[in-house]
Amino acid sequence: MELSSRNIELGGINAAAFFGVNNENLKHLKTFFPKLSIVARGHKIVVKGEDEIIDQFEVKLTLLLRHFDRFNSLSENNIDNLMLSDGEKLLHTDNGSETLVHGNGGVKIKARTVNQKKLVDSIEKNDMVFAIGPAGTGKTYTAVALAVKALKAKEVKRIVLTRPAVEAGENLGFLPGDLKEKLDPYLMPLYDALRDMVPPERLAEMIQYGVIEIAPLAFMRGRTLDKAFVILDEAQNTTIMQMKMFLTRMGMTAKFVITGDMSQVDLPGKQRSGLAYATSILRDIEGIGIIEMGHSDIIRHKLITKIITAFETQEQLDKQNKYDRGTEKS
Repeated sequence: MELSSRNIELGGINAAAFFGVNNENLKHLKTFFPKLSIVARGHKIVVKGEDEIIDQFEVKLTLLLRHFDRFNSLSENNIDNLMLSDGEKLLHTDNGSETLVHGNGGVKIKARTVNQKKLVDSIEKNDMVFAIGPAGTGKTYTAVALAVKALKAKEVKRIVLTRPAVEAGENLGFLPGDLKEKLDPYLMPLYDALRDMVPPERLAEMIQYGVIEIAPLAFMRGRTLDKAFVILDEAQNTTIMQMKMFLTRMGMTAKFVITGDMSQVDLPGKQRSGLAYATSILRDIEGIGIIEMGHSDIIRHKLITKIITAFETQEQLDKQNKYDRGTEKS
């Protein structure tokens, strides 16, 4: 019988991680197809053998690739299970139904507090959601996890992450380097969240081709963001006009999440925060969710809650002292 040769492209996955250390995963896979010659060459596999057996191999390889894309990991045990006749069913079984996305190394990323779960539910029900709360409550991290989940499920075609560059005054000319070098340090928290959830090679490729876009808020002007999961981070530092500009970028099939901490407003002078203004006038509109998070949602170091409480207590004392001095003068 005449043998065939077929090249199978793996796509944009991390091929080294997929094949395993010293190609252990590939070697294990070969044991299920002893009549095939299977050779890895970069991001593709060259298979030689009978067409019918190659077809069977492609079906199983697709399951393995889907598993790897979903969980960011692959083991010999996974291969054993997916090679079974009901391997397809195993792939659809989610032992942790609350898992938002599987991060690098297969780490399960879940909503870990009551209000984080409320945020997840609100984003699923509404096309626009505001998440307000102090640092460390997982507002942005949860939103990014849901964005990655939506992208993997092909519910959206891209992710757009943005921040108002207030600390740099929206004028980055005084910083060294080209535009990307100026912006990257400021946008680093968004990169950090993505790095937990998307393999490095895949993340670099998605950013290169615009599947994931990370940019300052000023870059959103004049655009219509459609078929996208869009997150505005640090929204307390938007002006009212910036917030209006951003919210009106929403396309027909977009999902918008706006996060911010009203205790960390860096706007110059006495400008009113666009986040405070928007949540006050949009609160009762159907299709818009507003989730308020508190100290009980803080999941960073245990000292963070104490630090935030100490700052808030002192701020209240300062306000009271200022009021008392004003009363004495009058």
